[in-house]
Parts: sequence; structure tokens; C-alpha cells
Amino acid sequence: MSDFLLELRCEEVPARMQAGAREALEKLFRKEMDAAGVALGEVTVWSTPRRLALIARGLPAATAAVSEEVKGPRVGAPPQALEGFLRKTGLSEADLTERDGVLFAVTEKPGRATAEVLAEAIPAIVRAFPWPKSMRWGAASLSSESLRWVRPLSGIVAILGEDLVECEVGGIRSGFATHGHRFHCPGEITIGGAGDYAEKLRACHVLVDHEERQNLIRSGAAAAAAAAGLALIEDEGLVIENAGLTEWPVPLLGRFDEAFLDVPPEVIQLTARTNQKYFVCNDSAGKLANAFVCTANIVASDGGAEIVAGNRKVLAARLSDARFFWEQDRKVPLAEQAKKLERITFHEKLGTVADKVERVAKLARWLVEEGVVKGADADQAEQAAQLCKADLVTEMVGEFPELQGLMGGYYARAEGLPDAVADAIRDHYKPVGQGDDVPTAPVTVAVSLADKLDTLAGFFLKGMKPTGSKDPFALRRAAIGLNTLILQNDLRFSIKFALGGATIEHALGQVERGVDQSAAKLLRGMTGEISADDAADLVARYFEIQRSNRANQGSKEGMAVIQSVGECWSFIIERLKIQQREIGVRHDIVDSVFALGGTSPFSGEDDLVRLLARVHALQAFVGTADGTNLLAGYKRAANILKKEGVEATEEVSLSYTPEAAEKALIDALDAAGPKATAAVAAEDFAGAMAALASLRAPIDAFFDEVTVNDADPAKRLYRLSLLARFRDAVHGVADFSRIEG
Repeated sequence: MSDFLLELRCEEVPARMQAGAREALEKLFRKEMDAAGVALGEVTVWSTPRRLALIARGLPAATAAVSEEVKGPRVGAPPQALEGFLRKTGLSEADLTERDGVLFAVTEKPGRATAEVLAEAIPAIVRAFPWPKSMRWGAASLSSESLRWVRPLSGIVAILGEDLVECEVGGIRSGFATHGHRFHCPGEITIGGAGDYAEKLRACHVLVDHEERQNLIRSGAAAAAAAAGLALIEDEGLVIENAGLTEWPVPLLGRFDEAFLDVPPEVIQLTARTNQKYFVCNDSAGKLANAFVCTANIVASDGGAEIVAGNRKVLAARLSDARFFWEQDRKVPLAEQAKKLERITFHEKLGTVADKVERVAKLARWLVEEGVVKGADADQAEQAAQLCKADLVTEMVGEFPELQGLMGGYYARAEGLPDAVADAIRDHYKPVGQGDDVPTAPVTVAVSLADKLDTLAGFFLKGMKPTGSKDPFALRRAAIGLNTLILQNDLRFSIKFALGGATIEHALGQVERGVDQSAAKLLRGMTGEISADDAADLVARYFEIQRSNRANQGSKEGMAVIQSVGECWSFIIERLKIQQREIGVRHDIVDSVFALGGTSPFSGEDDLVRLLARVHALQAFVGTADGTNLLAGYKRAANILKKEGVEATEEVSLSYTPEAAEKALIDALDAAGPKATAAVAAEDFAGAMAALASLRAPIDAFFDEVTVNDADPAKRLYRLSLLARFRDAVHGVADFSRIEG
């Protein structure tokens, strides 16, 4: 058994590509070895800016012999079948093996030396390497068949045990020699094998293990900050990036002019991070300090003083640009900036960003005035929405798109707008992903909710919904953010109703941009309980009133509104189901409750807070003995009713003396049904489950003691009606047919 070392050396590999390269190298190596039958144990892959290295432990000296078996015709088959099989295998009839009346061709393939396998695998790995971007170089690059690599490949080390694995790729032959640090040890180093590889490179100022470099940067940067009485602002992405830029990292602390601290701290941090790959620090009061930590790639003789001085000059130039943007942007009020949004297309089918802002402002005011978002000032919500996208046209956001929203909040505060408005502008994009902060300030919630509703409504109206893994407009993220906002802020409203309003505003805008009559009048006329057809008629009439000579077009657009609202609602619910499954809520429990929402876009249960409260109560209930037994009773009753074709409860009078178990179920249903209904109405879902639990013993006894399909038609009909009542009482809480078990 021997260890194998492979090093592929080249010019600097971009830091962002190194993690993927490590993964690809191991995957390709395992694929080649598996195909050749080489048993693999531990495989370690490292990277530096100038090399990829792989060490495979305990490779066998040779692959095992392999016996291959091909099934042929049966004994006594027609001669033509046997002759064809012999031609295919290249064997004679005497070479075949008979087993259970069937002929087999069995051949033995001898094992191969592992070194031979590796010599073939290395060129295949190099040529198949999936770099995101690659290049050709030198005279050979005139041919499209020449070797491609991320940067010019300059060396290959391939050693099995202590022996060289001889191979050649693109004119580069494998050898024992590599190179150390570009400045500290630029000459050749002879590697003896996998065992001394890392230590020989360490002696030449190369830490080949990327994780070791990351740990050194992490601890060294924190120590440099602490030595100056500061606290490093942790940034794991920056740790990984600096480790990918250096082979011998040396964190150094420097200072920049305190005058730059007038610029928002996020701008300073982003400038230092994005442009220069520097860490920043906080002072003892927790505020941004005029300090940075850069990562050198050498041990400087002056302790890094010149390196720090050079980095300070470069950072000063970058911060000067940022301060210029900050000062220039503040000269123009956000309301003036917002006028420029008319020149920016939100989407070719959905108008400009200015159009979107207008819709969001209307919807944010409506959410406040209708009491959906409580505690917010409607004027502030509308003002914040009108200005929430204004920073998109500022110089600062043009330079750093990551700061959209954040800079708008700073500019709003700088011009004296209310804090609630500034906060809403800053945070209206949130939450933008798992773990992101969820707004709770009422004005912010109104604007954020309106923004996401508008986005979903518009794209669904235009038929641009996500398909498969494709979601170019981040609608899944918008739906997840919408759900999170609603649930964490306990917002009680009809989401279909709000979607309808947002969708109608889109529809009005697309048909006749000049029509600005508020669709809220139509929406306030809806009760949330009307049918889809009635809602379609209302929408169509609204369009007809606006454009009396285009009634047919209005009706068509009205139906499009209804359809898109239904599709958007279903999409939002699917996202919510996924969110609930991720926190341990059973998918069948979710489905059983959400089935109560109905398929009509403007009817059925669509209060997400109430729906989820019912889901959680139901999951707790079905985990109890009462819940398990009641579910079994329900399944049995539902199966009988399905078999008998009983779909709805019919009023059937009792025309005979009921049996004791029958009478007990009648009494239990008379008591439990109203209790469950009242509890659901009061949103006491635990109480509703308790009412259902009282049906467990009576339904069990009913099935044990009563014959449902009695020979007497009157008894049979009444007993089926009892089971239908039982089913309907359960359905008043959830659709138990969707619960597994």
C-alpha cells in the first residue's frame, strides 16, 4: 500500500475558484480510480493561489483481477444464436460455461499496476477539469485542441510511494520538483513523496493547507486588532478570500484618516472589503474605528511598515471616492432622485421603477388604512414607499449596488425625514433570505409587504412564474419573505384579497397607463367570501366602467386577474409548506389544513396566521392516542362513505329505536359539532381538537357494536348519515383524508 501525491502548479488561481477546484479534483480523481477498479481510502485535497494538491492514502500496488461474465443463449438454442454469441465474444464453444441450462462467456481480466492507471488518469483529469473560465497559451494555443487551464499550467508532481508516475499533459512532464514561495523561496524543491510534501513546502514559506491559512488569518487578524485595543469585525468570506490570495499570510494592522469616519460605516467596510480585501475594526465603544487589517503574503524585514503604508494610500483613494459620492448624493433630495426612476425599466412588461413605486405606495397606504398593519401612519407609509427606490439612481448605490435601501435610509435621515420613514426605506427589502432580520416597525412592515405583494402579483399576471429550478426574478425569495413578514408580525388579513388589489393595479396600468382610479374601491366591495365567478364579474365590470367601448377586453382582463391571483396564492402556499417542513411540521398535516383554503382566488381560508395556528394544534393532537384512534375511525368512516357514494350529509330522520352505541354517537356529535365550530370561530384550535377527541370513544364503540350496512334500508341510510356527520365534524377542523396513517 502506498500514498499518492499529485500537484498541479500554475500561475495564480482566482480565490473564488479554489473551493470549486478542490471539489472537482477529488471528484474527477475518484471517478478515474473507480472506473479502473482502484480501491480508495482517505483523499485530501489542498489549494494555494499557485497549486492544487491531492494526497490519496493507502493505494494498492495493483488493481485486482476481474472476472467478467456475459450471458448467452440456452443450451439447445438454434445454431444461429450460438454462432452469433461466439462471434460477439470471440470465444469458441469449448470456452463457454454452462450453468442451469444457460451458456455464459467468462473471461478473466488481469490486474494492472496502479502506477499505470494513474499515468493514464492524470492527463484525463487535467483535460476534463471544469474551470468556470479557462485559457490557452503559447504557440500551441493556435489549435483549438490545445490544453486549457485556468492559468498557464507550469508543473506536475505525481509520486506514488517514492516512485515517479510518469505522464505528460500539453508538453508538461511530471517530475519530483515543485517551487516554494514566489519571493521567499523561488527555486526548485525536490519532493520525496506524499509524506514530506506539506513540511517541505512549509520550510519554503508555503502553507499548502488552505484551512491552516484560514485559521492563521482568522487568529492573526483578531490578534493584530486586539493589540491596538480594537475588536475585529468578523468576516468569514474575507478570511477565505485572503487565504486564497496568499501562500504565507501575515495579517497587518494599519490606520486611515479619521475624517473618513463621517462616511456611513457600511460604506467604509464595503469599500475596504470589496476593493482591497481588508478587514475593519470597532473601537471599545462598538463604533467603527479608523483601522484596517490587510493580509500580506510575505514576512517583511521592516515588520510590514512599508506594506501598511502602501495599503493605506490605496485605501485613502478609495475612501475619498466614497466620501465624494456621499457628499454629492446628499445635495439632491430623495424626492428629486425618485423622479429619475422613470428612466429605469423595472421589467419591459411591468413598466418602469417609477410605476412600481406608485403601485407600492398605494398598496402600503391601503394596508395601513384597512388595519392590516396596525400602529403605522398611512402618510408615512405612503411617503416611505414613494422614496424607497430613490437611492437606486444615486452615485453611491451605482458604485455599490449592495447598499441599496441602506443608503436611502441614510439620505432620508440626513434630510430630516421622520425616523419611521428612513427606517422603512432602509429595511423594506428585508427579509432577503434565511436568517435575515425581519422588520417589525409598522411603517417598514407596510412598505416591505406592499413591495413583495406587488412583485408577485405583477410577474404572475404576466405569466412569468418560476419553472423548475429557474427563478430569474427571485419570486420564491419574495414569497418566503412575504410569509415570514406576515407570520412574525402576526398580520391578520386575507392575502388573496391583497393580492387581488395588487394584481388589479397592474392590470389597469398595462391596459391604459392613464387610468389611475384606485382599485381599492372595488376591493373594499369584496367580502373575501364571494365566488371566483362573482369576483370575475366585478373585475370585468370595473374595466367596463373605465372603458365602456372595450367591454370584451375588460372581461378578458378580469378573468386574467382572477386566474393569476389563484396561481400566485398557490405559489405562496407551496413556499409556506416548504418553510414549515424545514422546521419539523409534517407535510400531510400542513396539507390537511391548507386544503381548507379552497381553490377559488377570492374565497376560502387564507389568513396565514390562523391557518398555521390550526396546523400546529393539529400536529400536537394527532401525536396523541386520542388523535391516532380518531384518525383511524375517520379513515374507516370515509372509506365506507366513499364505497357507498355518500359525498354530502343529507338530513335523515330517525325512524327506529337506535342501539346504545348509535345513540352515544348521536349525542356525542350533537355536543362535539357545535363545540368544535365555536372553538374554530374563536381560534381556540386546541379546544377544537379537544371537542374532536370526545368523538373517539363513541366512534370506536359504533364500529364495534353497530352494523352500518344493515339489511333494513332505513337503518342503513341513517347510519350512513351519522358517519357523514362525523366526517363533516372532523372536516370542520381539517381535511383528515390528507393525513397519513
